[in-house]
Amino acid sequence: MERRVVITGMGIWSCLGKTLEEVRNSLYTGKSGIVFSQERKDAGFRSALCAHVEHPDLKPFVSRNFRQFMPEEAQYAYMATRAALENAKLDQDYINTHEVGLIYGNDSVAEATMNALDKFREFKDTAACGSGAIFQSMNSTVTMNLACLFKLRGINLTASAACASGSQSIGLGALLIRNGLQDCVVCGGAQEANMYSVAAFDGIQSFSVREDEPARASRPFDRDRDGLVPGGGAATVILESYEHAVKRGAPILAEIVSWGFSSNGDHISTPNVAGPARSLELCLKNGGVSPAEIGYINAHATSTRIGDSREAQAIAQVFADNKVPVTSTKSQTGHEMWMAGASEIIYSILMMKNGFIAGNINFENPDEDTACINILPETRETHFDMFLSNSFGFGGTNSTLIVKNL
Repeated sequence: MERRVVITGMGIWSCLGKTLEEVRNSLYTGKSGIVFSQERKDAGFRSALCAHVEHPDLKPFVSRNFRQFMPEEAQYAYMATRAALENAKLDQDYINTHEVGLIYGNDSVAEATMNALDKFREFKDTAACGSGAIFQSMNSTVTMNLACLFKLRGINLTASAACASGSQSIGLGALLIRNGLQDCVVCGGAQEANMYSVAAFDGIQSFSVREDEPARASRPFDRDRDGLVPGGGAATVILESYEHAVKRGAPILAEIVSWGFSSNGDHISTPNVAGPARSLELCLKNGGVSPAEIGYINAHATSTRIGDSREAQAIAQVFADNKVPVTSTKSQTGHEMWMAGASEIIYSILMMKNGFIAGNINFENPDEDTACINILPETRETHFDMFLSNSFGFGGTNSTLIVKNL
């Protein structure tokens, strides 16, 4: 018999805040985390827009010897995971005597790799890379660091699925728990926020150039959207079987109802409608959920012309006459990329727990495609007990999660 999967803890390091309370307040008030970066403009970026993500100080928590193994995104993930474990009331004594797994989304380590190879080329000596370089530059750097720092002894796996990475990590963690292979799994997503990680994106003109109005630049679904804004940070959720959570007296925040996924099997960067629609349909089917039961959709919508249009069409196709409220929190955060699928679960749970839906800021006018869904431009105080969250990535990888209140 399949087991129920619940969320018992959350932690985040975001442009909207570094605590759940800060993030909740930012969501409610429609605060934007987007800024103009003179550093990027001076470096030759077409767009100098980005989310402002504060760098954490790990000195009080992590020894100098271990910090040398941790690139930027692993540092964000450490802070988010530290908070999530505390939120779930999972202390180190409990972790030391139980098998706790780890699945985390990450799909690049650009800056750390670049720095190590620049030193090699400059000095023509591989030793110049430094002893921590290999551990910093691997895609699995986040999971290898977190597993060692928190002494996690269950599954240790990195989900690299482009902008669906964070969502896929939660889906995979839930799958293991549901089938009895783990009782508890730490899941999440991390994204480096340095300019080197997104230089190639800027090079193919993916970013908004509304530089005179940074806070108004990310405008998912709006007729005048002109590209995404890059963000970053990390988000962690603690998943447990319902029985395991009850047995240890854990705070139960929400339940993972189902996971849907698909691949477009089409163009490497241009999305279609059929692939995302299949992910939505499979998630509803797997959870035995009807469209009418969904009270809110946190859309993937990144503020790109084609991506937002195709997602709107997929939602309209699957939900038909059910005009469920839709927003994209990327209007406030920009695109948090490998982190987004995890952070948007946290954003949505904070809304669900506090009786509101954060407005899709900067949404002023729909276009002919985005007019087919019910987009909320301003924060609305409302009650809902179940939401759906979409995450879609390059290569046509799609992931959809349904979560309900408990």
